Amino acid sequence: MSDRHISQHFETRAIHAGNTADPLTGAVVPPIYQVSTYKQDGVGGLRGGYEYSRSANPTRTALEENLAALEGGSRGLAFASGLAAEDTLLRTLLTPGDHVVIPNDAYGGTFRLFSKVATRWGVEWSVADTSDPAAVRAAITPRTKAVWVETPSNPLLGVTDIAAVAQVAHDAGARLVVDNTFATPYLQQPLSLGADVVVHSLTKYMGGHSDVVGGALIVSDQTLGEELAYHQNAMGAVAGPFDSWLVLRGTKTLAVRMDRHSENATKVADMLSRHARVTSVLYPGLPEHPGHEIAAKQMRAFGGMISFRVEGGEEAAVEVCNRAEVFTLGESLGGVESLIEHPGRMTHASAAGSALEVPADLVRLSVGIENVDDLLEDLRQALG
Repeated sequence: MSDRHISQHFETRAIHAGNTADPLTGAVVPPIYQVSTYKQDGVGGLRGGYEYSRSANPTRTALEENLAALEGGSRGLAFASGLAAEDTLLRTLLTPGDHVVIPNDAYGGTFRLFSKVATRWGVEWSVADTSDPAAVRAAITPRTKAVWVETPSNPLLGVTDIAAVAQVAHDAGARLVVDNTFATPYLQQPLSLGADVVVHSLTKYMGGHSDVVGGALIVSDQTLGEELAYHQNAMGAVAGPFDSWLVLRGTKTLAVRMDRHSENATKVADMLSRHARVTSVLYPGLPEHPGHEIAAKQMRAFGGMISFRVEGGEEAAVEVCNRAEVFTLGESLGGVESLIEHPGRMTHASAAGSALEVPADLVRLSVGIENVDDLLEDLRQALG
């Protein structure tokens, strides 16, 4: 990442970082290098450092430079999915017998990775309320190598004070990993607050159009970046060139999309908080949210994700999901279209029966960028 990109405003970096005009044609959009191997100028004579696209691909390089610039890091790495990024990170940082503190409201896929995969590899983990730095400190053991945080979290929209938990982790000699998927680098900059690694599901807001699956890791420390790059190549779950191109297209409009997502979500949360059938609204932008002050301190705005609980229990929540029309019933989040889902039966089913089990009457919204009046009317009719 060049000093020029560091000095530019976010919106300018999003459009220009990694997006160098093609030297052959002058094309302003980086080409899709749909290629597996590269002609060498003699044995070991690589052009631009490219020899095989698992190791490096020019389109992926453009995306990785863009990601590093947006998060204010020194190295960005793009993967085939968010979970591929997480798995590579765990196997880079940890060895059998090491311990990780994970949130009590983590994404179901992350919990499954720890509970069903990493555990079999000998990695130990324990759960803590990461919104409470004292609880994180109490969960740390002499073998803790990482503290894992989502803020805002999925799907309970919990908020963690990144700087405070970074201090707790570093005091124990552990690294702080922050999943920044919900906030995106436009709304929140974890590395500047003391995090060691930022994780993204690029499938969500970074891609932004529900047409690509990808993941990313961004770090400030050059040595850690090299270690992650080694494991990325050794393990091989890299982002393909077309997927990289799609995400690179998405990051260009990230700022304007997140402004609209946040604006719409604020109005939706306000309406839901006053609806007779809604018993609780989970949105950091609401003053009554327990993490509101911290979110206001470390975020530019409050994002497009809302969860709420409805009277009538699980069946009522499922019925709300089924009755929605403008909100599409589906998993994932962060696209331009609004989505609705029942976490207990869908994205977080893997957490059932665990400390991370979500309430059965919970509904999660990914508020899109449609006209907000249409979204409000759709939710009113879905709630009945």
